[in-house]
Amino acid sequence: MKRRLEVSELIFKVISYLLLTMFAIGCLYPFIYTISSAISGYEEVRDSTIILLPKNIQFDAFRDVFNDNVFWNSYTNTLFLTFYGTIWEMLLSVFGAYALSKKRLMFRKGFNFFLVFTMWFSAGMVPQYLNYLATKRAFQGIGIMDDKWLVVIAMGMQAMNIILLRNSFESVPSEIEEAAIVDGATEMQVLRRVYLPMSKSILATVALFFGISRWNGYFWARQMISNTNEQPLQVYLRLRLEEYSDPELTTNWQMSHSYAPDSVIYALIVCSIIPILVIYPFIQKYFAKGVNMGGVKE
Repeated sequence: MKRRLEVSELIFKVISYLLLTMFAIGCLYPFIYTISSAISGYEEVRDSTIILLPKNIQFDAFRDVFNDNVFWNSYTNTLFLTFYGTIWEMLLSVFGAYALSKKRLMFRKGFNFFLVFTMWFSAGMVPQYLNYLATKRAFQGIGIMDDKWLVVIAMGMQAMNIILLRNSFESVPSEIEEAAIVDGATEMQVLRRVYLPMSKSILATVALFFGISRWNGYFWARQMISNTNEQPLQVYLRLRLEEYSDPELTTNWQMSHSYAPDSVIYALIVCSIIPILVIYPFIQKYFAKGVNMGGVKE
């Protein structure tokens, strides 16, 4: 038999549901508005008459995007940076976090302090830029001319994510590791067969953080990648935005197009977020799970 809710509980539930509904609408509205503006006609977008639903529907903006070879080239570059960048960053972070989680590590407190110190104080943009230039010259010296590898390798460390992994590894019961070592497991086997399986949720979370960071990377990609054929999607989006902001272009645009220049930008934005929307539901299930997936019977 269900217990009858008290007035205070009922009011709390109603307010909670209203706030959650408003928050959900606030999250969905920009996405719906972007799609509506991408498929609406020229005058409707120019005059900002789009509020929620599209008007004078057309798909020429998406057709323009799909027929743009530069867009697909930049899309491929972004997939390259995201895939290899996430793998590289996860390798560095997992090994670094595993080492820092061990109390037997010499100068462990000092290493952890310097790791946290980089979160408190930054060297600044100029030293960072000079460091990336030196790394670029070193890569060119050994024959690596592709600037995408510079972005992948030189940006493979984030202190916050290493700390998250370290805290997760520290929560793994020491008895499980000791049992594995007694059975003859090496350090790599302990990491691969004990720590990683018991930290799936945090690994998925950190991988998602890294992936989104690489997918949305713009500033350093624009600064360090000089070859236009190697530029990622976010740089391409910015260049197209600057191109369509030209007053001379917008003056003659309507004569040859049934859609506004902004519709192309909105179509590019929609296409750029599709991979994240596809991958997120598969990773989201790990967020609800606990970091530890096993236990110890003493």
